[in-house]
Amino acid sequence: MKLTLVEPKYLRESINIISELVSEGRFKVTSNGVELVAMDQANVAMVVFKLLSSCFVEYTVEKDTDLCINLQNLKQILRRAKPNDALTLELGDDSKLHIILKGASTRKFSLATLELDEKEQKVPDLTFPVIITTSTDTLNDAIEDVGVVSESASFICEPDKLTVRGEGDFSKANIEIPASERTEISNDSSDPVRSKYSIEYLKKMILGSKLTDKVTILFDKDYPLKLDFKEVDKVQLSFILAPRVENN
Repeated sequence: MKLTLVEPKYLRESINIISELVSEGRFKVTSNGVELVAMDQANVAMVVFKLLSSCFVEYTVEKDTDLCINLQNLKQILRRAKPNDALTLELGDDSKLHIILKGASTRKFSLATLELDEKEQKVPDLTFPVIITTSTDTLNDAIEDVGVVSESASFICEPDKLTVRGEGDFSKANIEIPASERTEISNDSSDPVRSKYSIEYLKKMILGSKLTDKVTILFDKDYPLKLDFKEVDKVQLSFILAPRVENN
């Protein structure tokens, strides 16, 4: 296995973001790309990541390979990658992941792999009546605004707008995002669709904006939320977040 990137930011930023939610990752390296599906320790959020083979300038994979890596350790090494470095990943005969950064100098790191957990995470089969595509700036601002007053954000979708709302003991925030050239809204439901999610998790997930300037928001009433961040032919990063269901 030998994989080389000349745009290390796609791997570096992805691992930075993912490591906010999970501490260890099981990577599957196939002919199509490097994939990861992981659940946070509280079983509230799932991350689905794929770095496509077309993102690499060299991609040699003789057979499908599973690697379990401590993400905090990987993050620390990837932080040393400079924007113009070529980054190479190799699996050595010693079962360690070798990371080579080549720029003005050549720097080599070795990272021990962990024993694989027998349990492989599966992405749930979800159906969403609400699909919204907007700029990452628009979603980021809405989450940050609501985070000023509340620990949770309610998403309410109507045919012509998305409303993100939060309420604390003494304050409220209400952000309306109308359908426009900037924001496309598809809602199969005739009634407004509403669901509530944790601000703490949302703030970690919107870091996906470091990879791309567009985000797709998918949800249903009292149903998981999915956020998709994609850069064509390079990277796909998705998050699935359990709802906060209120008891009436």
